[in-house]
Amino acid sequence: MACSYNFSLFFFFLLHCLFANGVPVPSVPNLRTISFHEGYTQLFGDSNLMLHHEGKRVHISLDERTGAGFRSQGQYLHGFFSASIKLPSDYTAGVVVAFYMSNGDVYEKTHDELDFEFLGNIKGRDWRIQTNIYGNGSTSIGREERYGLWFDPTEDFHQYSILWTHDTIIFYIDDVAIRELKKDRSMGAQFPSKPMSLYATIWDGSTWATSGGRYKVNYKYAPYIAEFTDLILHSCSTYRFSPCGAVSLSPAQRSTMASFRRHYMTYGYCYDRIRYNVPPVECDVGSEGGLFLPSGEARLYERRRGHMKRRIWRNTADPGF
Repeated sequence: MACSYNFSLFFFFLLHCLFANGVPVPSVPNLRTISFHEGYTQLFGDSNLMLHHEGKRVHISLDERTGAGFRSQGQYLHGFFSASIKLPSDYTAGVVVAFYMSNGDVYEKTHDELDFEFLGNIKGRDWRIQTNIYGNGSTSIGREERYGLWFDPTEDFHQYSILWTHDTIIFYIDDVAIRELKKDRSMGAQFPSKPMSLYATIWDGSTWATSGGRYKVNYKYAPYIAEFTDLILHSCSTYRFSPCGAVSLSPAQRSTMASFRRHYMTYGYCYDRIRYNVPPVECDVGSEGGLFLPSGEARLYERRRGHMKRRIWRNTADPGF
């Protein structure tokens, strides 16, 4: 049975339907993009949040006065959550743009969280992307991973997505799965399991975001503007069947993810032997382990990154790199 849809953007999501336990499921409804007023509300920032194109595009900015942010109007237990984001250019050291899910306002000491964090840099250096996962307030066990990118995120919009089910979490950049976490029984409540809201923010992270706080936000380059569009809030409980109840990456998707991680992951908590004498229970170090130093930082990242960019350039029609 074929999955029907109007937006090619959602092709990679529908692949999950086809490979759920190897059995096709009924066609999912179109994952409709929404306007700001249909699903979001301003969190902070006053005039530093601006709407364009009838609310289909949102600008949040950071200046000397304040940052800005917005959040979903409701909470969601499992689903597919996505936005196309264009980041500020030029000198962006100390600037943090975040696209994440959290319930910290409801469960102060036992909150869950799924993060995309974008960390600015000095002029001529690339933005860095960080993902993180917390469950039941497990902030003492940081599950950070950091990555470089095969494109300049300031030149155009790129899609950043989170698929969250009862036993799987997958982070995507465009149509590439970059990280997957399968629930392990030993994790218990450390696997996010409570309803969360979706947030987008920009703020001053000068104390830590760039080289451990060495480089600060320089407000002579302000305002720093992050642009959001193609907003998707898709709850799995909205429909009679759940397209993300049991998902699995296809062999091609898994191969692409492995290639991305070999060439672009710059830090992995599973490989940080200084922080963790014994890796957290969900970690499977495997062959990736040899690519990382005891600190969890990648070996020879710049050399591998250059090779990857050349390879992608030669095979732009092949999403499997």
